[in-house]
Amino acid sequence: MLGEYRISGRGAAEIAASIEGAVGTGALEPGRLLPPMRELALSLGVNPNTVAAAYRTLRERGVIETAGRRGSRIRPKPATTGREEVRVDVPAGVRDLSDGNPDPALLPPLAPTLAAVAEELDREPVLYGDDPVEPELARVARAELDADHVPEGPLAVLSGALDAVERVLTAHLRPGDAVAVEDPGWGHTLDLVAALGLRTTPVGVDDEGPRPEELRTALRSGARALIVTDRAQNPTGAAVSAPRARALRAVLREYPETLLIEDDHGHGIVDLPLHPLAGVTRHWAFVRSAAKAYGPDLRLAVLTGDPVTVDRVRGRQRLGPGWVSLLLQRAVFRMWADGVVDGPAVAAAYRTRRELLIDALAERGVRAHGRSGMNVWVPVPDETGAVARLLHAGWAVSPGARFRLNTPPGIRITVSTLDPAEAGPLADAITSAVGPAPMRSYV
Repeated sequence: MLGEYRISGRGAAEIAASIEGAVGTGALEPGRLLPPMRELALSLGVNPNTVAAAYRTLRERGVIETAGRRGSRIRPKPATTGREEVRVDVPAGVRDLSDGNPDPALLPPLAPTLAAVAEELDREPVLYGDDPVEPELARVARAELDADHVPEGPLAVLSGALDAVERVLTAHLRPGDAVAVEDPGWGHTLDLVAALGLRTTPVGVDDEGPRPEELRTALRSGARALIVTDRAQNPTGAAVSAPRARALRAVLREYPETLLIEDDHGHGIVDLPLHPLAGVTRHWAFVRSAAKAYGPDLRLAVLTGDPVTVDRVRGRQRLGPGWVSLLLQRAVFRMWADGVVDGPAVAAAYRTRRELLIDALAERGVRAHGRSGMNVWVPVPDETGAVARLLHAGWAVSPGARFRLNTPPGIRITVSTLDPAEAGPLADAITSAVGPAPMRSYV
């Protein structure tokens, strides 16, 4: 059953370490079925409860999954094989449109604000026991959330959107629980869910967001949580429209115990209105990150949600990092309040670059998607071949495998730094690499 590898150990920790070590070295590959607990206990000369404890530890670490009578097996996508490894090495001289970064020219200067805040903190340092949330940041954030019709709730500040998503998931779910995720969706989210020992249930996405019937199917099948990107969805650029939001809220009303997590990382770089889903389930969280508008190194996101969820997140945060640097919080508040980022101008710049490429592809018979944000998604019949041919032609794009579960192949193109003069040549190269795509949805 296990080929040349023999599981070893006398205690639960030793057995778990033996299996996890073999996964890390490749001796036990993804999908490999593990021995039944009683059979392994007999071969090791230990109590079956010891093996059960080892398998439970491995499930909690996201190394294995158990499906009742079908037994336990190595996860198809274990935490040791993240999607970040599915990337393109960009040789010198190749135009890199694969990285997903904002345009540095559209980010605000940090030095003046950070220096001013640092002088303030020199006069009155932050000490243990101080409020972990900068009051002025909370005030400005709450005002904008109110304007966007996000329900009232307490606030917390976390180290970026992914940190917030992880803390909310662990506050409510246990290993083995299923999470409905967008497909295609953000690769880091898909990896995170697996790393927490949770199961992904894919929900197809079109230009207006998750498909309601697919969400209903996922929740009916037992998914306990839903993660949605409201705008600038990565990789497709989808944005939840008003009609789609109404349809999704109607589905969520049927399953009020669903944990809803909304990611609005597009705030400040998108000119489409927000249509939040929060307010129809018992537990919910809404995350707004500063990374895309102010810079990826500003690891800061504002989180609001129902009181129970936010209280659990704050409590666990206090036992770990404690708080996000008040220097960063005050700096983001100042930039936010002073309007150092011209949101409409940034959104217009990204929209122009997306539309130039999408229109150029349409003229050549190639369908592409990118309703908001910095990325364009192009369905392709042969993902590996398209990426390789584009690389040979001098363009690096991201393979869709980093973002897909069940959806057909595609490529993601980050247009944040695309020059207008590049749109035509890039469209020519894509057309040559993939050929005219049939007019179909990418889910």
